Amino acid sequence: MNATLRDQPLAPYARIKQHIIENIESGQWAVNEQVPSENQLAAQFDVSRMTARRAILELTQDGMLVRSQGVGTFVAERRPVLPVLEVRNIADEIAERGHHYSNRVITLEQDAATDGIAIALGIAPGSPVFHSVLLHLDNGVAVQLEDRYVNPQAAPGYLEQDFSQETPNAYLSRVAPLSAVEHTIEAILPNAEVAGWLGLAGPQACLQVLRRTWTAPHVATFARLIHPGNSYRLSGYATVSAPAARTAAPK
Repeated sequence: MNATLRDQPLAPYARIKQHIIENIESGQWAVNEQVPSENQLAAQFDVSRMTARRAILELTQDGMLVRSQGVGTFVAERRPVLPVLEVRNIADEIAERGHHYSNRVITLEQDAATDGIAIALGIAPGSPVFHSVLLHLDNGVAVQLEDRYVNPQAAPGYLEQDFSQETPNAYLSRVAPLSAVEHTIEAILPNAEVAGWLGLAGPQACLQVLRRTWTAPHVATFARLIHPGNSYRLSGYATVSAPAARTAAPK
């Protein structure tokens, strides 16, 4: 093992992650190339197999590696990862990849809530709602169509914002702090209008995320986020508490 890596004040699993990332980003390990196994990494870094497994699992969740059951772990084709358990600003995600973010505001207006939107926002049908449609671009390429309805009680100044300078997510995070979120994810075939906005050539499956957010006590927004399916992968991580041990009832 490289002595420099050993001397760094990192947790053992983090040293392994750094080693893998450096090999991938330097081009030493190419896309689809198999990486060392958990046993090999454990021996190389003098750690337990569980420590090596944690490093590999986290990099798999980050989209840098892909695992094939019974075959091994390989360098993944790099695609942006949608963090399904988080609500993040897409402009920040694109900037973190070292790319240029821009958007196109397609719609920004007040509408009357249809029955479906009224149910989603917990308001009466026909109530005024704010409606925005934005196309988000990564280095000039469309990566997300955002179709959002906003409860005016949560963000009364929504229609006055310049969303070419600040995304709806960033604005809402300031004025209507998130208290809860709900996600529904599905694969869809977009209609011709959506396919045109996303620049899709021919029928192509997309990932659709339906997101409701709350800022207590209101449902603040209902958004439909559509991504080209061949450009994104989904990722989520959650901890699960172990069930409490059962104790025998006294006899």
